[in-house]
Amino acid sequence: MYSAPVEEIAFTLNHVAGLSAALEEGRFGDLSGDLVAAILEEAGRFASSEIAPLGERGDREGAKLEDGEVTTPKGWPDLYRRWREGGWNGLTAPEAYGGQNLPHMLNVAALEMWNSASMAFALAPTLTMGAIEALAAHGSDELKEVFLEKMVSGEWTGTMNLTEPHAGSDLGVLKTRAEPRDDGTYRIFGQKIFITWGEHDAADNIIHLVLARLADAPAGTRGISLFLVPKFLVNEDGSLGERNDVLCHSIEHKLGIHGSPTCTMIFGDGRFGEEWGAVGYLVGEENKGLACMFTMMNNARLAVGIQGVAIAEAATQKAIAFAKERTQGKAPNWSGNDKSTVQNGGQNGGMSPIVEHPDVAQMLLTMKALTQGARAICYACAHATDMSHHHEGEEAKHWAERAALLTPIAKSFSTDIGVDVASLGIQVHGGMGFIEETGAARYLRDARIAPIYEGTNGIQAIDLVTRKLPLSGGDQVKGLLAELKQVAEEIAVRNDPDFGETGDRLRAAIAALEAATAWLLVAQADGRTADALAGATPYQRLFGLVLTGVYLARGGLVAADNGEGSGRVNLCRFMAENLLAETSALKDRVIAGSASLAAARSLLD
Repeated sequence: MYSAPVEEIAFTLNHVAGLSAALEEGRFGDLSGDLVAAILEEAGRFASSEIAPLGERGDREGAKLEDGEVTTPKGWPDLYRRWREGGWNGLTAPEAYGGQNLPHMLNVAALEMWNSASMAFALAPTLTMGAIEALAAHGSDELKEVFLEKMVSGEWTGTMNLTEPHAGSDLGVLKTRAEPRDDGTYRIFGQKIFITWGEHDAADNIIHLVLARLADAPAGTRGISLFLVPKFLVNEDGSLGERNDVLCHSIEHKLGIHGSPTCTMIFGDGRFGEEWGAVGYLVGEENKGLACMFTMMNNARLAVGIQGVAIAEAATQKAIAFAKERTQGKAPNWSGNDKSTVQNGGQNGGMSPIVEHPDVAQMLLTMKALTQGARAICYACAHATDMSHHHEGEEAKHWAERAALLTPIAKSFSTDIGVDVASLGIQVHGGMGFIEETGAARYLRDARIAPIYEGTNGIQAIDLVTRKLPLSGGDQVKGLLAELKQVAEEIAVRNDPDFGETGDRLRAAIAALEAATAWLLVAQADGRTADALAGATPYQRLFGLVLTGVYLARGGLVAADNGEGSGRVNLCRFMAENLLAETSALKDRVIAGSASLAAARSLLD
């Protein structure tokens, strides 16, 4: 059973991502380290003792649709009620609407725990939080007054309606249309697919944010508007009114996240109301909807990245627990004592727990290193977002750019390692991992969607290379590289044998990243876009691995300075000496892979 790693989360927040320093500077008002610890502790308790026990049921029972109404797994509506009554939905929301206005870092940490306990359950509040942010940033005062307080409390949930059957990620060709009415409202007509928690029985109302096109709108993404479309209309006194003309037509039968209803939504087919068309309210300006939606999408990408971390953490916990109990074969003598035989008291023919076997130990440590590294990347991204909101002028710009640079890496690297770690977890379990009853397979099934939705990881790579590397003329990424070098140098000059070759390995990995970055910047400046895009995906992984190595080293340095034992030092050394060698090959793929890709392209015709 999952147990929230509160101590590890707190350490990463405070000492690797930068929360402790921000608190000391007074960036978050009266927020104290003690209050942060209390929030994390209670979030961990709720995730471990209340969400996790129902996670397996959610996977087994799934969501069900009948006559347009969706039923979530048994116990989930009450679980959601307890969750929202705990105030968790409004951690970062504006105080004016009942929120707590706490740092984004805390919310991301809590989201990790919710998702580890049950990713399918956590998807509902994840979408609601994004909808709150978009509405708070771009909605009219009237819309905020009617909808935000109930959404912040979690009494009403939110969705994001982008994808259509013919469109996928290309929003410029969406067909959902909006027709203006004399009363200032619009009527929405169209179909949206893959709508997470688009219909359910856990909340009184569902607030859909829907991208649609006006009749006279410009072509492409410049002609998209954003509309708020509630399931139930709201009366002047705030009570729920008549049903809006929006319907869940079907729910998807998916590989994973079975408890999360993934809906096909129909707007305006005349099922409800006196007039055809779902009543919608414009958010922001006409034809400026994509910019409004990106407010929701950018943080949603980080939230998806944390899903990868969450699944990796849960899969790692399960694999380690299994490896300590499962005995098979006799492991080599690691320390000069016949440890395996002593541990087993001579039983089982002297067989060892499989955690003692080098191959299994290497898999488990790889899982731990990648999980902790991805966690640090996501938390650092959240920290940059917080800092951009608590600085002004050039400092605010710097932190906003840092968040922008880290977002595609946080989303892609974390979700990729979520899949990799969950797969390794099955491998550790052996044949039992392929059997559903052990629970290891669920993590791989749930994890597999994360590299796909909220912009596939290939799209994240394009964004990273074409939009984020050139920020401030390349100075933003160069500044980050300089910071990474400082950590490598700090380890190198310590000359501490406990770190082994960590300093040199980090130097080499950062040099590989620096060379690949310089090549990509030049390629784009020269107009060689195809060459740059051919290297985008390996570059994204290269960046993620280097950040993992450096952030683990940063944690190792803190632990060494504080006399906290050798665990973090040993893990950063394992990462550096076992996993960072891949960075050299990735650099070569970035720089030299385009020609062979172009030559082999004809094989796909």
